[in-house]
Amino acid sequence: MTEQSRQDPGKKYPRPEFPQQDQPHPGDTERMEPRPDHGEDSYRGSGKLRDRRTVITGGDSGIGRAVALAFAREGADVLFTHLAEEEKEAEETARLVREAGRRAVPVACDIREEAACRDLVDRAVAEFGRIDVLVNNAAYQMSRPEGIEAIPTEQFDRVLRTNLYAMFWLCKMSLPHIPAGGSIINTTSVQAYKPSPHLLDYATTKGGIVTFTQGLAGQLAERGIRVNAVAPGPVWTPLIPATLPDTSSFGEQSPLKRPAQPAEMAPAYVFLASEDASYITAEVLNATGGTPLP
Repeated sequence: MTEQSRQDPGKKYPRPEFPQQDQPHPGDTERMEPRPDHGEDSYRGSGKLRDRRTVITGGDSGIGRAVALAFAREGADVLFTHLAEEEKEAEETARLVREAGRRAVPVACDIREEAACRDLVDRAVAEFGRIDVLVNNAAYQMSRPEGIEAIPTEQFDRVLRTNLYAMFWLCKMSLPHIPAGGSIINTTSVQAYKPSPHLLDYATTKGGIVTFTQGLAGQLAERGIRVNAVAPGPVWTPLIPATLPDTSSFGEQSPLKRPAQPAEMAPAYVFLASEDASYITAEVLNATGGTPLP
């Protein structure tokens, strides 16, 4: 066992205090300090997803980029969504996938719109012929420390449409193209179980994702399609400085005293997408840095 493999998990990556940073939009990785780790130099594949055709929402940065990279290094082709203003970030994800020798299809898509979700599924089928793994990862949040009175209807609508409606539409529309042995993986959160008051609307959607995942898994078991979720704790992604007023102590509340890096989330998605998890469905895999969840 090498020294690197024996690292104290609480000290493997930077701990707070982090410098305050201005983030113009939730996909801008370049401005972040410290720079997030997506597994560029560390993730090693072993063919667990060879020749799988996969779709990932929100793949331009953060957890989505880390999952796209890991899937590609495990042998999967990857179509992923990004917002139109995040084209530069999306191209970096595409580069990482292509460097792994797999197809990368970045798609600018506003998943808040049902028609855009339908077009996305049509594009995936046109490119790949089928969808073996669907990862509903894209999400939106905005901190409102002042409470429920400060949440405008426009924000509430954006959070629900991004986090819940899109997941519903994409699952429904993708099902005719997911063969037996396929997999759906949704991204929920520690917020589903331990909601922060300033993220009321976001936490509400994450609780909904848990229920949706478990209910859909029951529906699809007889069709041979597994449905699971990953519940991250605090993860250092561009969404954090773009939507929280103070990130200096972000992640300090976890027992490991630091936020996760996106690279630490990707193996959970690989596991749930692979044959290693063939008997696992309706499960929520907690990756919270030690915060106990039900």
